[in-house]
Amino acid sequence: MTELVLGLSAYYHDSAAALVADGVPIAAAQEERFSRVRHDPAFPARAAAYCLEQAGATLDDVSAVAYYEDPALKYRRVLTTFAAAGPRGFESFAQSLPEWVSRKRHTVRTVGESLERLGLGRVPEIRVHRHHESHAASAFFPSPYESAAVLCIDGVGEWATTTLWHGRGTSLDPLSEIRFPHSLGLLYSAFTYFCGFKVDSGEYKLMGLAPYGEPRYEQVIRERLIDIKDDGSFRLDMRYFEYLRGQVMTGRGFEQLFGGPRRTPEGELTQREFDLASSVQKVTEDVVVRLAKSARELTGETRLCLAGGVALNCVANGRIIREGVFDEVWIQPAAGDAGGALGAALAVAHGAGTPRAHLGTGRDGMSGSLLGPGFGDEEIAAYLEAEGIPHERLTPQGIADRAAGVLADEKIVGWFQGRMEFGPRALGARSILGDPRSPRMQSAMNLKIKFRESFRPFAPSVLTEDAKDYFALGQESPYMLVVAPVAESQRLMDVDAGGASGLDLLKVRRSTIPAVTHVDSSARVQTVSEHNNAPYHRLLTAFKAATGCPVLVNTSFNVRGEPIVTSPRDAYTCFMRTDIDHLALGNFWLTKTDQPKWQEAVDWREEIPLD
Repeated sequence: MTELVLGLSAYYHDSAAALVADGVPIAAAQEERFSRVRHDPAFPARAAAYCLEQAGATLDDVSAVAYYEDPALKYRRVLTTFAAAGPRGFESFAQSLPEWVSRKRHTVRTVGESLERLGLGRVPEIRVHRHHESHAASAFFPSPYESAAVLCIDGVGEWATTTLWHGRGTSLDPLSEIRFPHSLGLLYSAFTYFCGFKVDSGEYKLMGLAPYGEPRYEQVIRERLIDIKDDGSFRLDMRYFEYLRGQVMTGRGFEQLFGGPRRTPEGELTQREFDLASSVQKVTEDVVVRLAKSARELTGETRLCLAGGVALNCVANGRIIREGVFDEVWIQPAAGDAGGALGAALAVAHGAGTPRAHLGTGRDGMSGSLLGPGFGDEEIAAYLEAEGIPHERLTPQGIADRAAGVLADEKIVGWFQGRMEFGPRALGARSILGDPRSPRMQSAMNLKIKFRESFRPFAPSVLTEDAKDYFALGQESPYMLVVAPVAESQRLMDVDAGGASGLDLLKVRRSTIPAVTHVDSSARVQTVSEHNNAPYHRLLTAFKAATGCPVLVNTSFNVRGEPIVTSPRDAYTCFMRTDIDHLALGNFWLTKTDQPKWQEAVDWREEIPLD
């Protein structure tokens, strides 16, 4: 009899559900994809219902529910923090305490009641796992390694902010930890906040901003804010941070160190923000690399697994690989809190001795992270016919060839194929695609498709077999979580920036694939193999046949402030709201010029909060 475990994460950000069958992930999704509320923290009712439906199961078939953190321990940390903050923390304490007393410290009971309201059967035992244990389980158990060092770095769980584990077979042993308030994730979030971006969602913007600047503040950060030891352990000087005492990350201390108040959200980006981003990125990379070196020394392992929010820092991941700290590195594609739902479920399954079925196959256990809802041609056809949407039906190869042809003509394609990705990255199932050879593609997609800041880079997808010809990668990167230099053979000789600085650096062409080459000649790479994503591999192969280039621009199928599309209706709505030229919806081809005029009662951009 199959043993099903349902994992849940909720009530902070990116709530999610995941279902594991005999230790194998078979379904997982973030609640935001169903509610259409970006980073939705609510109980993941629709995500949980989807997971059970995918398995043809009810709660009666589930042996246990696994929750991704320990609410009681987290509550004690919150009380201890407020007590240590003294009178300066009273206002924040008064605002936060009622929610903790009334709901958050009773989270396990609330989870049970929420599951009961689904009406999908008896609620099984709910097992609580610590936050970093869930991260570690999500990193190690689906990895392709029999044994490995496991490093988890984030903002904070209950108390831990950085943990090192040793994974062997179906066991995970904790080795060391760094505790709150000393947190590399919160250091990075403090600079995210100070540079005018939103904490817990804008950190990737800060990472993308870093190459525009110089690390002029690096020494100040090292001397005043963080004391880094040779082994990567660290302590923050809390006099400069406000998150212990209030609802903000920084205050007067940062203003005095960095020459004035924080940037106003949506305000002009200046050289100061570029340099701050560059500086904290460099410090973060240094800490991560030192921690990785310590992980190798303490475990003796040659392979590393990563999870936690800081594992989404693709530049730091790239440095670990390029410096040869480990022979191989595997990163959980849902490295943030959403992945904690999967990790908690895996911890229950493998803690009971369930073997890791994928070991020995040479592949990981994530099924390409394509664990979300999928829609067959019959469902898509029913939607298109019911709405009277003009379309053409093609074969799978016909869709790939048609898309490759228009992409080669510098058109932009919405690509909706198979099951949705689990995690923050679009991996060729819910993607917007473009021609990387086009110098205009980066700005066109940012401003006319995504409606987002012009400085943000786009990622390339490349056929795995051709990756070495385009990127100095060192290993496969199936989940778009590694930044690597563009290969020397693809760079243009004698590039002259003409004294350009800041955002003017965008205008300088550096390679044969300018739309995915960042201003430091790097790229956040996704390698695509047939076994991970056959339809996307087919498209890349067709594009290579048409152009000689095995690379495409790949960005998530959404606009700024919205979650990635889930359903055909979501995809069509995004298609019609933007300047996307064509939509490949399963085996159905839609052309913008064939569509009826799109009308909405209100300007949707005024209704969507900025991320």
